[in-house]
Amino acid sequence: MSAGAPRGAGGEGRGAGGLRASLAGLTTRGRSFLAAGVAAALCAYVLGQGELLRVGLLLAVLPLVCVLALHRTRHRVSGSRRLTPMRVPAGSEARVQLRMENVSRLPTGLLMLQDRVPYVLGPRPRFVLDRVEPGGRREVSYRVRSDLRGRYPLGPLQLRLTDPFGLVELTRSFSTYDTLTVIPRTEALAPVRLTGETFGYGDGSRRSLALAGDDDVIPRTYRRGDDLRRVHWRSTARYGELMVRREEQPQRSRATVLLDTRGAAFEGAGPDSAFEWAVSGAASALAHLLEQGFSVRLLTDTGTSVSGDGGGGFSSGGQESAEAAGLMMDTLAVVGHSDGAGLSRAYDAVRDGGHGGGAFAGAGGDGLLLAFFGDLDDVQTELAAKMRGRCGAAVAFVLDSALWAGRPSKVEARVRRLRDAGWTALAAPPGVAFGELWRQAGNAPLGTGTSGGWG
Repeated sequence: MSAGAPRGAGGEGRGAGGLRASLAGLTTRGRSFLAAGVAAALCAYVLGQGELLRVGLLLAVLPLVCVLALHRTRHRVSGSRRLTPMRVPAGSEARVQLRMENVSRLPTGLLMLQDRVPYVLGPRPRFVLDRVEPGGRREVSYRVRSDLRGRYPLGPLQLRLTDPFGLVELTRSFSTYDTLTVIPRTEALAPVRLTGETFGYGDGSRRSLALAGDDDVIPRTYRRGDDLRRVHWRSTARYGELMVRREEQPQRSRATVLLDTRGAAFEGAGPDSAFEWAVSGAASALAHLLEQGFSVRLLTDTGTSVSGDGGGGFSSGGQESAEAAGLMMDTLAVVGHSDGAGLSRAYDAVRDGGHGGGAFAGAGGDGLLLAFFGDLDDVQTELAAKMRGRCGAAVAFVLDSALWAGRPSKVEARVRRLRDAGWTALAAPPGVAFGELWRQAGNAPLGTGTSGGWG
């Protein structure tokens, strides 16, 4: 929950500058009263009419009294905003709750509340609050919705204070704001078995054995709660402290989701464009793979890798899966077109497996590579074909701009080349649901031909 106290224009205090700003808040009615009062006082002085002088003074003093009253109470109203939830899929609604509280000893006049929101979230919400008693509070709410992913600031909250006569209207702004993250739409994907794939856990996963034999044991220090039957006495005697055998640990299967973001590879814009389809498909795949127990990373054509571990590797498992999903979804919420012309950086990142070589080099050996490609020329097609490498499975969805625009396309030739390299490749035409292509990928046979090396 965000909170703040409204300040004067420019953050001024209660000095002369703040009073001048309050005088500038006179409405047309207030200026008319002040002008009429001054004119009546001058006429009364010239004509010697005492009654008219009293009327003139009343008309002139009334708006000034209202200015002083609002000027003295402008710091005594607090406000807060609560956004629920702070991350929503495109096309879904979020609820914003505003609370105003009168913390002064005097009742307020009419309050007009306005929250600043980007135009893509809908019209700017405005509310009129009646008189708020001392210590009283008022709560209002509104909903925001966007069909476009992104990060949108909400605020600052603006409060218009008016007197009961409508002579003065002052606008005060709060200093805090919240951010609504609109992530791509995701589809619930059916569990399919991709050719060459290993499941996240279970019999299909490789296991790293910590204990290969009595001479190859890798012990660790005893921790409270360890089973005493696992104590390794030889290591205990050697190190002088209680040591236990490591248990056999399952190694989670890894998956890389590659998103082609090259501006030259996609045409059009908007929620129904090919690029937005690719972003939504990548988000659906990431969510599904994390649910299946995979260690996942998001990779773009720029070579930038995003995961939940705070680095460039793969996401952690267990309780960190939700954090990993949130981080990658936040990245997809703001991802845009890159200036790159090729896939060479992505090829290097896939080849290195996100670990810079060593035991993890080569895309993970039994790992899954899931790619969303835009337009591919002959050079980029060959480079994408070599990404197949030693992956356990490689699935590509090719979104050709000519196909989406209804022009003659070479996408079938590109798809055949990827299949010859060992990819399970599918063309993604406009209007097709990603869930349908996902099922087709699960039923498709592995492409014929050799998988090729890294080159």
